[in-house]
Amino acid sequence: MHSTRNGQLGKRRLKSRQMLGKYRINRLVGGGGFAHVYAARDTIEGVDVALKIPLGEYVDQEMLDLFKQEVRLVSRLDHPNILPIKNADFVEGRFVVVSRLGDETLDSRLERRISTEKCLSYFEQMIGAVACAHESNVLHCDIKPENFILFGPEVIMLTDFGIAKVSRLTIEGSGTGTVGHMAPEQAMGRPSKRSDVFSLGLIMYRMLSGCWPEYPFDWPPPQAIRLRQKRIHPDLIRFIRKAIEPRPFARWIDATQMELGYEEIYETATRNLKRARR
Repeated sequence: MHSTRNGQLGKRRLKSRQMLGKYRINRLVGGGGFAHVYAARDTIEGVDVALKIPLGEYVDQEMLDLFKQEVRLVSRLDHPNILPIKNADFVEGRFVVVSRLGDETLDSRLERRISTEKCLSYFEQMIGAVACAHESNVLHCDIKPENFILFGPEVIMLTDFGIAKVSRLTIEGSGTGTVGHMAPEQAMGRPSKRSDVFSLGLIMYRMLSGCWPEYPFDWPPPQAIRLRQKRIHPDLIRFIRKAIEPRPFARWIDATQMELGYEEIYETATRNLKRARR
């Protein structure tokens, strides 16, 4: 009953100032193939929130189960850089997932210059968030700039576990993810934790070089010279190169190992930046 009614209502986009239960819609802020995301005001708690609502044409029991799975997965993950879910329930016939409202996505932030020092801080937080998920055997499977949310200039959080998978080693899938952001083996339907490592490496390369490497990811990718021009420490360049290796076995086995590797080079990369500024 819920899914049918939600399917009928979900076809209509919510309007500014419209009320949905206790939430007053402010604006549409984004959305992917399965849901719209709105900025709204919780009129009871008096706080701004983000509402993720599945699109009506896709809403059926299978899709609702997918969103419920996301809620259960995220509730298991306690990390300062994973965006927690405040609530998930049916509101006036629509399935609504509620979370804190951030300032902007990393995708939006990439339209403006980010200092190398800030990149290093974001990398530490991003890798830590994925490592936390991997330690609970949760694959994200859709790591991309749109799924990292900024809260102020210092904090970045990972969100949208909608197609995440629970895995012990490697799972069989159907190539779920976003083209241009997924590892070769994930595109072939064989994602693993190493695939999330690959996607993180792509984002790191983009943030430092200003462009996306394209498959087959031969090294050096386009614009790799910019890494040297920006005086990126060779250890960090090697770190990124390892992350985006086309061969899964040549990468870190998971983000936990990746995090350990990043800790080994972080201080060196930071000191290198300070010397370069002198």
